[in-house]
Amino acid sequence: MPVSAAYIGIILIWSTTPLAIKWSAEDVGFLFGVFSRMLLGALICIALVTVLGRKLPLHRRALHAYLAGGLGVFGSMLSVYWAAQYIPSGLISVLFGLTPIVTGLIAAVFLGEKAFTPSRLLGIGLGITGLVLIFAQRLNSGDHMIWGIAGVLLAVVLHSTSGVWVKSIGAKMSALEVTTGSLLFSAPLYFLIWLIFDGQLPANISTRAVGAILYLGIFGSVLGFLMYFYVLKHMEASRTALVTLVTPVLALFIGHHFNHEVLNVDVWLGCACILSGMLLYQWGPKLDAFCSQ
Repeated sequence: MPVSAAYIGIILIWSTTPLAIKWSAEDVGFLFGVFSRMLLGALICIALVTVLGRKLPLHRRALHAYLAGGLGVFGSMLSVYWAAQYIPSGLISVLFGLTPIVTGLIAAVFLGEKAFTPSRLLGIGLGITGLVLIFAQRLNSGDHMIWGIAGVLLAVVLHSTSGVWVKSIGAKMSALEVTTGSLLFSAPLYFLIWLIFDGQLPANISTRAVGAILYLGIFGSVLGFLMYFYVLKHMEASRTALVTLVTPVLALFIGHHFNHEVLNVDVWLGCACILSGMLLYQWGPKLDAFCSQ
């Protein structure tokens, strides 16, 4: 596959995933929606591993990586699906765009990576300012959206922690192997949560919900990850990071156009601050180096 095609594919998948999450829970509840998606994703990954004639590594580091990845998938996606009940899909994408910043902070603490340059500190400050702008009005009004925002932020922290954990393990495996192992670990946990707190098969499922679950299982859980790691392998990290800046903007317009989501002025201002902060955090070190010359 051409790298450019994979790059465009990632942007399209990640831009539409938040709205698909909301639609996948229609008529079935968010627990069945996330469980069915992850089960489908795991089955597809097993099929790919079998067709390609591979075997999942089962050595100690591999199992450790599956644990780290699986816990991240389980915790972060469960939080996002729960939060999607209270928050517009476009805002989910914007808040999840904070992942590079949160990952950088966690990596600085646990891996000793450099994250506190002047421009990056300014980027972090802008990101926090954006969150305050989005939070402030809802704290005073008792808006239920605040629960959705908190849920997505928890998902970001869990996802970022999982990523740093997997990186620290240093298991030399392909993206397909890590993705398959992580989904095989998390799928049974989703089943237990659904069985304990719901356990009822939906009597009626809308065509849109079925389509969203299939889309998320095939594209969101499998192809999206595989294309991302493929692009990361063949393209500079700085260019790959542009995906996290483009997808939130597209997701906002997609949610507004296809799901009639209303975004207030404070949300737009907060989103602008968060995106500006992400931009500074990603490319700020180059600015620092230029200014120091």
